[in-house]
Amino acid sequence: MTGDRPTGERHVPVLRDRCVSLLAPSVAAAEAAGRRAVVVDATLGMGGHAEAMLQRFPDAHLVGVDRDTEALGLAGERLAPYAARTDLVHAVYDELPEVLEDLGIDGVDGVLFDLGVSSLQLDERDRGFAYSYDAPLDMRMDTSRGITAAEVVNTYGEDDLLRIIRTWGEEKFAGRIASAIVRGRETGPFRTTSQLVDVIRGVVPAAAARTGGHPAKRTFQALRIEVNEELTVLERAVPAAIASALIGGRVVAMSYHSLEDRIVKSAFTAGTKSSAPVGFPVELEEHKPYLRSLTRGTEAPTAAEIEENPRAASAKLRAVERIKAGPVDRMTI
Repeated sequence: MTGDRPTGERHVPVLRDRCVSLLAPSVAAAEAAGRRAVVVDATLGMGGHAEAMLQRFPDAHLVGVDRDTEALGLAGERLAPYAARTDLVHAVYDELPEVLEDLGIDGVDGVLFDLGVSSLQLDERDRGFAYSYDAPLDMRMDTSRGITAAEVVNTYGEDDLLRIIRTWGEEKFAGRIASAIVRGRETGPFRTTSQLVDVIRGVVPAAAARTGGHPAKRTFQALRIEVNEELTVLERAVPAAIASALIGGRVVAMSYHSLEDRIVKSAFTAGTKSSAPVGFPVELEEHKPYLRSLTRGTEAPTAAEIEENPRAASAKLRAVERIKAGPVDRMTI
């Protein structure tokens, strides 16, 4: 367990200042137009980014969304001084349109995604996200619903295990690991992370572990993604966020592995390029881009930020601004 340290000491937000700065112009534009800006932290976690936004934007209203009830509780304590201008909602981030509708909000000026597993989930040992210490094989971000990692490793067929470990974990030894899991559960079900780690260690060559990090890293990533349907949710969530943004609103997304970044990039690129057919003589208004990119490719944390927070090392930041209506508004989210 992480103990009783204040949430602010337990959680160092990744690229905090850059994220807030990217959202600042849209908040300023809303205030210049005489209305209260609304910003969304779609992955609230322990509230570090949300707190920074509330401090930087003293007149803005913040909607915080998280599927993890424990995180919502901790974030609520951290953000208590700003309770009058916050709404914290238990939901998954692809449910943003429904969340905003329930709150009576027609559109927002900024949306922030900080994807992947949170610091809280990694640090709380009984959640089973980390391979570095023993815990029940759970890995659910919302412990009130859904299947656990134990159910996946104990009930999925070998072909399905191979598929998710290879696809979601990008693990080149997926075949060996899937076979070892199936053999291992013949003597009894997997219940803890250490049981699974031991089986993986037994089939991943030592040389691969020396160069590619912990041998269980990619398998644990794959199981976490499968349990929480992370990539399926993200494929719905990014277009939903874009559709929820007002003209001039911004969407900022931080991803931590190539699978997440690929989905974010695809959704952003679709809106920043003309949709006119090749060779079409005139670009009609309906073909013009509806997003403007705010970053050149991806931005990464500085060396100083990584030193302060090693978990930031793999972060990739992308951001866009909504510049007109677009096809995303007509999508069924």
